[in-house]
Amino acid sequence: MIKSLSLPAFSALSLLLAANLQAETRPDHYQGEPAETLEQAVANFSEYNAKLAELLAGELTPAALNEVHQLTYTLENALAKINEETATLAQTLEEVHIASESNQPQVVKDRGQAYLAVSRTLIP
Repeated sequence: MIKSLSLPAFSALSLLLAANLQAETRPDHYQGEPAETLEQAVANFSEYNAKLAELLAGELTPAALNEVHQLTYTLENALAKINEETATLAQTLEEVHIASESNQPQVVKDRGQAYLAVSRTLIP
């Protein structure tokens, strides 16, 4: 049967089989620390980046690789929340921008304060 497969079809089948094998041999997955608020996400991002840096500075033994694997889940959760919040933050800043162009001082003040409240969570 393999003789009758074209090279692209054979390649695709090989990749599919390799992906299935890799999925079967991957270690158990972890939940990671939650990032329900931007504050929590930023705190976890900072703490777990420091942990990752420490692990990367040492020998990447199987135990260290397992630690990296585990902590990436917390970093992924943190980044997802940060990305969600910064997308909203970009919209808020755009409201400030447009209000400043159209001479709406109260909107600039209100939306500008909302923008700063969130942005200061990222960088005080």
